[in-house]
Amino acid sequence: MSSEEKSAFEKSLVCGAEDCICGVDEVGRGPLAGPVVCAAVIMPCDRFVEGVDDSKKLSAKKRERLSAEILQIAKDCRICLIEAEKIDEINILEATRLCMKNAVEGLLVKPSYVLTDGNMTLNISYPQRSVIKGDAKCYSIGAASIVAKVYRDRLMEEYDAVYPGYGFARNKGYGTAEHIKAIKTLGLTPLHRRSFLKKIFPEKLS
Repeated sequence: MSSEEKSAFEKSLVCGAEDCICGVDEVGRGPLAGPVVCAAVIMPCDRFVEGVDDSKKLSAKKRERLSAEILQIAKDCRICLIEAEKIDEINILEATRLCMKNAVEGLLVKPSYVLTDGNMTLNISYPQRSVIKGDAKCYSIGAASIVAKVYRDRLMEEYDAVYPGYGFARNKGYGTAEHIKAIKTLGLTPLHRRSFLKKIFPEKLS
């Protein structure tokens, strides 16, 4: 399916020259460490980046290329993140919802409609619709998923240099065997989500 065909959701909302349809997605809900990252992207209705899809289906090299192309032609884009400490305080679902809300409200171009991935309803003043598996079905949500994924991956690669030994550049904070072993050996960092680790390492969080 081409990117233009995936824009059916936007076109169903009467996407004309004056319409600004915003796609919103997140990355990083599941890792044991690092922030959850959300991107809100408003793409033009008459120009398309081919190859946009669910970021998880794409290679890192292709995501990098597509992210650069998306940011080059986007009408507006805002990336926000919520760190581990806040995730522990309010839980990952509420952190994701807050992150998405902040991304949308941080846009300089005000959207006429907001499309979110999954079943997430946001506390925003704009008309909105959630789309199950929207990152694969909806062009603007797919674009947001790619931008968010590339941003977070780069961030975790930077953290790898700050906190060596955990393999953050490779595992991006997910609970791989390498990562679990490093926690056992090195302990926890400020990046780790304590609420995610209580059952795995109760002795480290008592």
